[in-house]
Amino acid sequence: MSSNDGIKKTLIVAFSLCIVCSVVVSTAAVVLKPTQEANKTLDRKRNILAAAGMLEEGISIDKQFEQVETRIVDLRTGKYSDEVDPKSYDQRKASKDPATSRDLSQEEDIASIKRRADYAEVYLVNDAQGKLDRIILPVHGYGLWSTLYGFMALESDLNTVVGLGFAEHGETPGLGGEVDNPSWKAKWPGKKVYKDGEVELGLIKGTVDPSAPNADWQVDGLSGATLTSNGVSNLVQFWLGEQGYQPFIENLKAGEA
Repeated sequence: MSSNDGIKKTLIVAFSLCIVCSVVVSTAAVVLKPTQEANKTLDRKRNILAAAGMLEEGISIDKQFEQVETRIVDLRTGKYSDEVDPKSYDQRKASKDPATSRDLSQEEDIASIKRRADYAEVYLVNDAQGKLDRIILPVHGYGLWSTLYGFMALESDLNTVVGLGFAEHGETPGLGGEVDNPSWKAKWPGKKVYKDGEVELGLIKGTVDPSAPNADWQVDGLSGATLTSNGVSNLVQFWLGEQGYQPFIENLKAGEA
């Protein structure tokens, strides 16, 4: 056998192996995609329930989520909308499309997200009498290294925090990554968002003095993670402010959403 024949056979084998591997990988991706999407949806539900203080281990996530109603809000009007289907709506994807989002000015964009989707999902939980018990709002904004994606839950007064949790971020473990620390997340329940109609809630440097006049609107900063702390404050103030959910919250309070 000539050297040319040997090289030819080697190339054929290598090419055939590449084709087989490509087919296997592509098939696996197609077959596993429904499972991956289902897991993604389940994880989102888990994080929503956790932020609302409703997550119970040992009980089906889907079963627990039956008490949560998903609605779409038009952030341009602050009112509910039926223009998009909450079952298929992807707010993150919509925020990247100029047709379904708006560009934010530098002054507006305190959360450093560049664009804000026109529509947003909100999650409502009613009590046994059918009255609003709490509401969960998706929030996101830039920290030190990454965009933090999470959920903030408010009590029925639409001013008192039930909880805040981040489902996704890339902050430094042990520093900005402490946003995942249960002891830090436990500092949020009971805090207030608005003061005299403005978003006052935010992180401070150091530890909150319970006797301070503004203690109800302050949360302990993350030690050694000033930029992440600022990022969390900024995203909270953006999404609970005029460019975010505040018009909707005001309409909801007035029964006009």
